[in-house]
Parts: sequence; structure tokens; C-alpha cells
Amino acid sequence: MTTTLLNKDMTVKDVLDRWPETLDVFVANGFDNFRDEKQRNAVGAFLKLERAAQTKKYDLDNFLGLLQTKIDEELNQVDVTMKVTEKTGSQVTVSGLLPCPVRLPLLEGFDAFIENYTVETGNTVSYKLEAASVGANWIEENIQGIEKAEELPDIFLSAGFETFFDQKTIGRFKDQGVFTDITDPAVNPDFADIDIKDPKKDYSIIAAVPAVFMVNHDVLGDLPIPRTWADLLKPEYEQKVALPVGDFDLFNAILLALHKEHGDEGIKKLGRCMLKAMHPSQMVKNAKRVAEEKPLITIMPYFFTKMARMVKSLEIIWPEDGAVVSPIFMLTKRDSLETVKPIAEYLSSKPVGEILAQRGLFPSVHPEVDNQLEGDHPWKWIGWDYIYQNDIGALIKHTTKVFEDSMNAA
Repeated sequence: MTTTLLNKDMTVKDVLDRWPETLDVFVANGFDNFRDEKQRNAVGAFLKLERAAQTKKYDLDNFLGLLQTKIDEELNQVDVTMKVTEKTGSQVTVSGLLPCPVRLPLLEGFDAFIENYTVETGNTVSYKLEAASVGANWIEENIQGIEKAEELPDIFLSAGFETFFDQKTIGRFKDQGVFTDITDPAVNPDFADIDIKDPKKDYSIIAAVPAVFMVNHDVLGDLPIPRTWADLLKPEYEQKVALPVGDFDLFNAILLALHKEHGDEGIKKLGRCMLKAMHPSQMVKNAKRVAEEKPLITIMPYFFTKMARMVKSLEIIWPEDGAVVSPIFMLTKRDSLETVKPIAEYLSSKPVGEILAQRGLFPSVHPEVDNQLEGDHPWKWIGWDYIYQNDIGALIKHTTKVFEDSMNAA
């Protein structure tokens, strides 16, 4: 459901009175003063949206789009979350974490699909697909304690590496042949140059979360723009980089990719280059502030470049040696395949891929999806050979410690 009542001539107060949830958007984009009710009633009563965008040098359409998206999310969330998705005695269980920007549209489509699936097959489905922002806590409560394969959900989705390859969690079940890849053997042309498909056909990868650079020209000065990850590790960028430490899945992917190419020394350099540790949702907001010390370079998921494009001083750089790939995995239990195959096929389908790619900027592996990537877009992917030759869970712990030690010593 989408409302079309938002327009550039509305005042900030009009918007906040009607859609109070949009306060998060205003605050995240530099209008902290509107937290105060007196400011909303005074300045906000006269400040129109068009003028508000101009004061921050934002593109008006993008700014209105952010507000509209927040309004739509709130309306859709009421519809989606009111539905009961956990059913006692269900024949099929689906669980996992969905990227926050696309969770609601994915849930809407999935709910409609499951209703039809149940009518056609008679199988009831229990599903719990949380926002990726709950991250490690959700995994710890729902996955880490599982001891037997039969206790696993029939289908499980999430991004990242640690959960899927740590021998204390799901990694040990992969070695037992519990899962099977049912996705199309063909791959999207955007991924043709890398081995994105699991050669052992256990795990499915349905999309990727790319890590790219955002450069702040207001801070750059005479320094050259870093074009590669190796550039980023040079001494001139020490304590000038914001890293997505709070986004565990993406940050682990960065640690693994840089350790593969540069070893412990590369991770130490990464720790020394960090100015701030931020979750991606903080990054663009921070880049706009005047009072705070701003990072010269911010490493962020490609999705957040949507917001950055509103600010003229910010430039998005797709690294010439590749955007680091944090995969979005789907695990399908082999012994449930006869029952759950239609669901797995839906979750790896073109319509789902288009939501991921076109609404979330998470490029889809499905061969028919237009990922709408501009220009050259190489990937920095650690590869399945590297995954099979290393204990990924142990390597993540090791690289994290090396990073933290070097950061503390900086």
C-alpha cells in the first residue's frame, strides 16, 4: 500500500503530525532540532519540505523518496506483522534473517505465496523471518543451540559467513550432507567471473551484499582518492576510515577478503586506518555533520549509497579490485526437499531476486534479474576453494583479534 499525499509544499510539522514515524528520517539526515517539540511547532510549522532539502543541498526527489519509503514501511508493517506466521504442528518451518531494507516487501510476497502453497498442498508452514538488524542475538537464541539436524528449520536464510561455516553451528551439518542447492545452475551475468555457486551443491547463494567506498570530498584535501582495497591500507589513510564493525556479516566478509590477500599485516593496517566504528545506518548521517570529526572514507553496503547520493560532497567508489561480497545464503534440508522444494524455488526466484536487487541494491544471482549495476562492477570474493581449505569460523575469530589488537595499539 502506498500513499501519494506527500508533496514538496507540505511543512515539516504537517508531515510529522501526520506521520510521526518520519522523525527518524529527519533526524538521520541532519534535522536533529526536530526532536524538540518547540522546534517542530516553531520552525517546522513554516519550513516546507522543498526548502528543507535545499538547506542541506539534498536532491528533493531523493529526500521525498526517503520520507515516502518510511511512511510506506509503517503502513505495510502493520499489515504484515499482524499476520500469524508461527503455527503449532506445522509440516514446514522456514526461518532466518532478511536484509532490513527489503524485509517488508519480501514478507508480503512470501505470505501470499505461502497461502497458495498451503491451499494447493495441504501443508501448513511456520515461518519466522526477522530483520537482519537483530543479527547475532537471534542466531545465538535460535541456531547455536541446535544439536541435531532434525531440529534445524527446513529452509534457513541469512547473510554472512560465521554462522554457516563455524563448526560449532551450521558448519558441521554441511559436512554431514544435510543441505542441498536447488537453485538454477546458471548464474547471473554480473557474477560470471567468479565461482559464486557452491561446487559441492550444499549451500545456495541467492544474492550478495557488496561493500563499497564512500569518499567525502569536504575532508579529502590533497589526498588521492583510494581506488582499491590495497590503496585503503596505505599509511596516508590511517585513522581516516569509518568501518561497518557493527554490521557483523559484512565486516567479517571484509576481514576474510583482506586476510586472504594481505595476511595478518593487512588486517593490522585495516585496524590502524579506522577512525570510527559505525553501523552503516549511521554512516551517511555522520558524513553530513559539521561539528563532528568526519571520516575521509566510509566502507558501507552498496544499499546505503542511495542516501549518500543526495549529498554533493560524497562520492561512491566501486573498488577497482572488486566490492567485497557478503553472500546471502539459503539452506534447504535434503530430507525435506520433496515437501519444501516449491518454497525454496520461490525464495530463489526472479521476483524475489528483483526485490533484492532493485529495491535493496543486493545484486541477485538469478540469471534473469537485471541488477541495474552501472559501469564496471568487479567482485572481491574469497571463493569456494578458499572456504574449503580453511576453518572459516576460526579464521574470523583470529582476524577479529588481530584487528582489535592493532586498533587498540593505534
